[in-house]
Amino acid sequence: MEHTDTNLRAPFIYKDDEALEKKFQLGQMKRLFHYVTNYPKLIALALTATLGNLVATLVGPFMVGKVIDTAISKDNTHRLLIDCILLLALYLLNYVASHYRIYLTNLLGQRVIQGLRAELFSHVQRLSLGFFDSRPAGSVLVRIMNDVNSLQDLFTNGVINSITNVFTLIGIIIIMVSLNAKLALVTMIIVPIMFLLSTRLTLTIRRAWQQVRIRLSRLNAHLAEAIQGMRVTESYARQDENQQFFQGMNYDWVRYFLRAQRVSILFGPMVDLTGAIGSAVLFLYGVHLLRTPGSMVTVGLLVAFANYLGNFWQPISQLGQLYNQLLVAMASSERIFQYLDTTPTVQDLPTAKNLADIEGSVTFEDVTFEYEPGRKAIDEINFHVKQGQTIALVGHTGAGKSTVMNLLARFYDPTSGRILVDGTDIKTIQSQSLRSQVGIVLQDTFIFSGTIMDNIRYGNPNASDEDVMAAATAVYADEFIRELEDGYHTEVRERGSRLSMGQRQLLSFARAILADPRILILDEATASIDTYTEHLIQKGLQVLLAGRTAFVVAHRLSTIRDSDQILVFDHGEIVERGTHAELMRERGHYYGLVEAQYQFLA
Repeated sequence: MEHTDTNLRAPFIYKDDEALEKKFQLGQMKRLFHYVTNYPKLIALALTATLGNLVATLVGPFMVGKVIDTAISKDNTHRLLIDCILLLALYLLNYVASHYRIYLTNLLGQRVIQGLRAELFSHVQRLSLGFFDSRPAGSVLVRIMNDVNSLQDLFTNGVINSITNVFTLIGIIIIMVSLNAKLALVTMIIVPIMFLLSTRLTLTIRRAWQQVRIRLSRLNAHLAEAIQGMRVTESYARQDENQQFFQGMNYDWVRYFLRAQRVSILFGPMVDLTGAIGSAVLFLYGVHLLRTPGSMVTVGLLVAFANYLGNFWQPISQLGQLYNQLLVAMASSERIFQYLDTTPTVQDLPTAKNLADIEGSVTFEDVTFEYEPGRKAIDEINFHVKQGQTIALVGHTGAGKSTVMNLLARFYDPTSGRILVDGTDIKTIQSQSLRSQVGIVLQDTFIFSGTIMDNIRYGNPNASDEDVMAAATAVYADEFIRELEDGYHTEVRERGSRLSMGQRQLLSFARAILADPRILILDEATASIDTYTEHLIQKGLQVLLAGRTAFVVAHRLSTIRDSDQILVFDHGEIVERGTHAELMRERGHYYGLVEAQYQFLA
């Protein structure tokens, strides 16, 4: 099979995928297992089922030996019938107990995973935007899904099963020693070898499958990238090259998968071989003792020992895997707890108050902000906006306009200075209270999967269908919505893929208006709307913004001519302010921006 070098254009791989080893940390394991203790009833039921399973496992071989010695060898039919009934009842108990043990341990594990993932997602939602600025969405997704999923084996199979295995081993050893100490000692010689081989081979298997997971992650990343970039691929006729690259990565995954399979299939035969050696040692020495006068060894005893020995290998191999499960859990739990221990950079003060209704006046007092230490995005910004005014922010890309809006919505806190709403520092206001009265419409409109009705109602979950339609009508979205096959109940698909950019922005306008904010932020909100649609929106906004304070960030200067005040930003500072007419007369930065735009359009 031909394949290309997959290093030529390998997609970005998170370092989380590369981690193979982590030292065991008892404190972190205690914190992880604390999540198990949240379900005491399930633990009690699982342990009860485990106890029944344990009793059947330990008593069964002993009873089989007794049947051979006291019933079969002595041709006691009545005793044989009673013993067979007792054995049948014992095996029935073992079946029922095993069934419920497996069900309850899996249920317990899934509940723990569900609770941990819910807590992690809830915490991530409360983190500040600065957290997401420094991390790709895929990295956060890996923590919430892959890292939590990697704990599944430990919680479903590791915890309760390890308790079962330990007590099974202890019980078997005690019973075997009590039956015949010499025979038990000789039989146990093979155990350390089995444990060592099992541990080493399991570690090799885990490493092999870890490499498979890394290759699969790369394959999935490339596949997602290829699908998202299909328009570009077809535009440049790169299908053949893309196919060749995909085949190379696919071949790479298959090669590592087959390698992992070759290692994995060694485990079963190794356990069988070790068990066969142990059984051979048992019968060779047992037959010798059987022929030795006064040894007290019987045929039934040898059969019981053989059964106990057969039950001995599975717990040994599972305990050998437990440590490797703990190492995997260590790597994942460390990344999970790293997120859970991350505190929001924007937090409400204990004394923060709730503002039920605001009027909408806004003041920036000597506000400075740095996304990174030493790199000021804005520097000592001062301005005052009265209730109901419309303020436009203009300037080159990176001048600081969007930063001002982010600070006003309190997605970040200023490095220095104060931001006042109705004369109150927003740091003393509960964030939820503030944001519930601030509507934001961005250039990159996000449309959720679902219906158009659901997407507009996102701005106000309690709004009626009539309210939703009224909001859509106000921004001239009603016309195109009703032309769709199911109108307001049309499914828009992922990210609104079936809608045009302009239509998606109209929906975001309707969503913001439905929220009925006192302060409205339009951050490049009309950048992707055609001139006719923009004209309709401007007419609607003149009515809808009445009584609201509005901040408009726009590169298309024609949309801000009627603003009450225009703030011109340059390198994080306000270099000019005034109305459109005033700034045009000054022939400064704003005049240059307008002239440059007109020349470009001409």
